[in-house]
Amino acid sequence: MNKHHYVAIMAGGIGSRFWPSSRTSYPKQFLDILNTGKSLIRWTYERYAAFIPADNIFVVTSEEYVEITKKQLPELPAGNILAEPSRKNTAPCIAYISFKLAQKDPEASLIVAPSDHMILDTDNFKRITLQALDFVGHIKSLITLGIKPTHPNTGYGYIQHATIPVAESIYKVKTFTEKPNLELARTFISSGDFLWNAGIFVWQVKTLIRALEIHQPEMFELFDNEKQNLNTKKEKEALSRIYPLCTNVSIDFAVMEKADNVYVIPSSFGWSDLGTWNSAYDNLEKDYLGNAVAGDNVIVIDATKCMVSVPKNKLVVLQGIDDSIIVDTADVLLICKKDKEQHIKEYVAEVKRNKGDRYL
Repeated sequence: MNKHHYVAIMAGGIGSRFWPSSRTSYPKQFLDILNTGKSLIRWTYERYAAFIPADNIFVVTSEEYVEITKKQLPELPAGNILAEPSRKNTAPCIAYISFKLAQKDPEASLIVAPSDHMILDTDNFKRITLQALDFVGHIKSLITLGIKPTHPNTGYGYIQHATIPVAESIYKVKTFTEKPNLELARTFISSGDFLWNAGIFVWQVKTLIRALEIHQPEMFELFDNEKQNLNTKKEKEALSRIYPLCTNVSIDFAVMEKADNVYVIPSSFGWSDLGTWNSAYDNLEKDYLGNAVAGDNVIVIDATKCMVSVPKNKLVVLQGIDDSIIVDTADVLLICKKDKEQHIKEYVAEVKRNKGDRYL
């Protein structure tokens, strides 16, 4: 293992599309969505601990999730759980860990990854990630891992790359496109030079900081002015001055779409972002009627192609329901057609208007 290799696992989101299982107080990255016995963040940690020194694995999360993170990742040093004072999207989160690491290890190379993705082929994932780390160690570059698409998905962003590699399986990025409509997604797939944007990045921290200086000078200045306070007792106080002034912006929009040294590695390692109940359905084992059941006490009668998630000790009898999402918790039951799941955020907003924050 290389002592200059680090991982930042981003775990501050609230996972509203997995409501009602995912709540503001206990979001999806801390849940066992796929009924495997491990939470999503636990799987993510173990995936990286296989080839990154344990002391070099960091989790960046919200202050309210620090204690949950400690319980789920007891091996992680307490100082490696970084608490953001407010949610400002991924660019400030990444700027924070990058400036912090730059003070500690100027030669640091960093993997930035979401906490809630599924990756089945961990050997191939390790190989590709180490290839990216090797590349950024020699070339001042920003690498993103692009997933070879299997169908025209409208829920993912897309990366277009050049046709000639600059190194083995590494290509210059030409364009980024946010979630396209179905017709455009089909065009992307047929062209052969578009990939899904997995949101997994690799770079040297000094390269990323230089990119922030060029493309986000105000954010760069906020962190640069406080860098001497990072890794000290004054860090929390420094963050309380930085974050209220930071723009709420993704790293994709802030840097990746603007920089001219962005590269992509086309990848296939059994990836899913597990962003919705339908993506969970796709990755769960199905019964002979096409039902995916996360729960140990469910009886299905004449129901087909349903996504069912219920407490393990609760008996649920399901009859005559097709193509639906059924999620039961201690205080909420959601029954929703699968093709309406993009409206779940709207349903949550309706709950908030009618019932306040109690069920959120």
